[in-house]
Amino acid sequence: MEIGSDIETGTDAAQTSSLVERIREGDREAFMAIVRLYQQKVFVMAFSILRDKEDALDVVQETFLRLYQKIGQYKPGNPFQGWLIQIAKNLSIDHYRRNRRKHMEFETSKPLDEIPAAVEDKAADSGSSDLRSALTRCVDRLAERQKMVFVMRHYNELPFNEISEAMSISVGTAKSLHFKAVRNLRKWLIPHLGMQP
Repeated sequence: MEIGSDIETGTDAAQTSSLVERIREGDREAFMAIVRLYQQKVFVMAFSILRDKEDALDVVQETFLRLYQKIGQYKPGNPFQGWLIQIAKNLSIDHYRRNRRKHMEFETSKPLDEIPAAVEDKAADSGSSDLRSALTRCVDRLAERQKMVFVMRHYNELPFNEISEAMSISVGTAKSLHFKAVRNLRKWLIPHLGMQP
């Protein structure tokens, strides 16, 4: 499955609701439309946990297969993206646990800047590129839950209520984890910005 770059960021809830209803009725075109709208966001979630492009792509496919099988369990009116990201997160964690030995060997070899959304501007000057690399390394240093909240907030652009739902934590905890992540990133990035702590 190929990851497209022209993903919509502000998917219209009514449009999504209509597509979901059509998927329930077996409409393959509606299913493919949902895949196009959300595959990048699912990939980002999977990659943030697995750190391996091929594994993340496997999880993307598995997530949409699960979506097709379980569409009847989605409750209309609830945030669809949060529900889908929760499926992706659970599948990614399951995949990670099944392949723990492999991931222990390669844990630091796949930084977050390999996520397509994070490296779109290849023409940026070397200063921007260096800063992006530094940010990526700093994000990789975050505690796992802080990193997941940061990725969902800044790469997937999810609101805190959907992050809390996807991670099965309170909105307050999601905000607290995000605050700690940002505070840590600021502290770690100071040397790269040429500033004194």
